[in-house]
Amino acid sequence: MEFGSGDPQALMREFLHLVGGCAVIDGGLATELEANGADLNDPLWSAKCLISSPHLIRKVHLAYLEAGAHVIITSSYQATIQGFKSRGFSPEESEDLLRRSVEIAREARDIFYNDCLRGYGGHSDIKKRTVLVAASIGSYGAYLADGSEYSGHYGKDVTIENLKDFHRRRLEVLAEGGADLIAFETIPNKLEAQAYAELLEEANIRIPAWFSFNSKDGVNVVSGDSLTECVSIADSCKRVVAVGINCTPPRFIHGLILSIKKVTKKPILIYPNSGERYDADKKEWVVSTGVTNEDFVSYVQVWHEAGACLIGGCCRTTPKTIRGISLALQKEHAIPGESVP
Repeated sequence: MEFGSGDPQALMREFLHLVGGCAVIDGGLATELEANGADLNDPLWSAKCLISSPHLIRKVHLAYLEAGAHVIITSSYQATIQGFKSRGFSPEESEDLLRRSVEIAREARDIFYNDCLRGYGGHSDIKKRTVLVAASIGSYGAYLADGSEYSGHYGKDVTIENLKDFHRRRLEVLAEGGADLIAFETIPNKLEAQAYAELLEEANIRIPAWFSFNSKDGVNVVSGDSLTECVSIADSCKRVVAVGINCTPPRFIHGLILSIKKVTKKPILIYPNSGERYDADKKEWVVSTGVTNEDFVSYVQVWHEAGACLIGGCCRTTPKTIRGISLALQKEHAIPGESVP
């Protein structure tokens, strides 16, 4: 389906109808790249693979599609023109790398579609599973690579105009690069949410977007700003077609969904992390704080019943997690046309 024209809210409703009422988002990209041998100990994080190993990105996208994902998120979360420039790339080369993140996701989708057709004996009239490519935009804090994306504390000198100037060209390049929507992820504060909303209007972006915040207390976003105030900003933006939570421990998700429902009637998306905590000093995950894959999947029905209609995983979730989510939703609602290997 084409998201580039028409009423974006109606198009999102059509998409959700096509997938049976609840879409499956993919899982953690960076940690799955590491599981496939990538070394991401770098300020560019997963975006490093756009330079060194794009084939691994394609492989991970394809693994999530095969697990049942309806939405795959590009490897551009920590890919910025400013970050690539610091590595010696020209502005033109940096923009090409951003476009490449979308191209790789689209290539994975094409491979998946072709594999589906072959599985049906090559009959072109077989309905393909609807898959959207979401171009990821991480926060200013992600570019800083100092952990401030998980605090939202950028300092008093950072203004809305600063943030708009930082994000503007990346947003334009990704929006023009063939993605179906823009995923503003791990938004840590109200300031950045407002900057995104204003940019979507000022830059005349033609494709829709979602806003996804993160929380560490189950009440507010990580900066301490009110979640409901942040969601209100997303709700008032015409090009935002869904709003929710990512990279947040599963134990907080149910309460956060209920809080979001009080503010917006837009579709709610959630893709929590595994509950594990990253120790930035030791550069390792604290596994004891997480939940098992089975426990994560056991929450799916509760989250869906509470109001979430796009569900996936973030850091430390895997294709196995996404397969579990897909199967749980199929069992609950008999998603049409689905067959997860």
